[in-house]
Amino acid sequence: MKNHKHQPVGVFDSGIGGLTVANAISRQLPNEQLIYFGDTAHMPYGDKSKELIRQYASRITGFLLNQQHCKAIVIACNTASAAAYEQLRDQFKGSIPVINVIDPMIEAVIADDSIKKVGIIATKTTISSGVYQEKLSRRKPGLNFSALATPLLASMIEEGYYNNNISAAVLESYLSQPELKDIDALVLACTHYPLIKNEIDAFYNHRVKIFDSAEVVAAKLKWILEKENLHSEQKLAEDQFYVSDFTESFERTTKIFYSHQIQLQRCNIWKNE
Repeated sequence: MKNHKHQPVGVFDSGIGGLTVANAISRQLPNEQLIYFGDTAHMPYGDKSKELIRQYASRITGFLLNQQHCKAIVIACNTASAAAYEQLRDQFKGSIPVINVIDPMIEAVIADDSIKKVGIIATKTTISSGVYQEKLSRRKPGLNFSALATPLLASMIEEGYYNNNISAAVLESYLSQPELKDIDALVLACTHYPLIKNEIDAFYNHRVKIFDSAEVVAAKLKWILEKENLHSEQKLAEDQFYVSDFTESFERTTKIFYSHQIQLQRCNIWKNE
């Protein structure tokens, strides 16, 4: 299939946290049209089997390719990246680029030789999967790293509790844990966490290098589109945002994750099952 540079970029997540990635893409690549799909009917993915997540990811990718004619796919979800990326990469090899949120972060960390110890914070599911730990130890065996599950952060952010006294207290409790002692870099391994990047930076008095998945993934997409000569020089259509289940609370929460107001459209891609 021959892709054209003016086709849209598809971005999907288990919910709406991946909007931070979409937001970063829209800032770094303002001429790209985005088609976002949040699988809110099946969220959270963390309690689903790998096989089921792969089925969801394959169906969503099919929708983005066959109905929305996307030229590239971004998996804006750590759980789906860990479970389904390799399958999607192999399934669509030679037709479209597929980008996940994990590998660009690993590449960015291991490329920086000034880092001696890196911390990783994420949801319980991502930390227990060991995906970041395995990739870091395999790609750069001499690098010292430690991982800490920070389960309260995602729900705290979704409820709008950030940049205030409550979030400051929760962050201090987590970031003061011994696992994160003496780090010189921190990986924010959840697409919610870019919203508290400045708070984390302030906690460390700007002495710790922070890897923000949204910015890193957007930069990787930009590099790939330019390399493949797929980058658009002009935005010809508006971004579209789909969810598999709609509630007003989802729409309210989008204001937290995206820099301007967007309209969610319900699209049940499983209705024929």
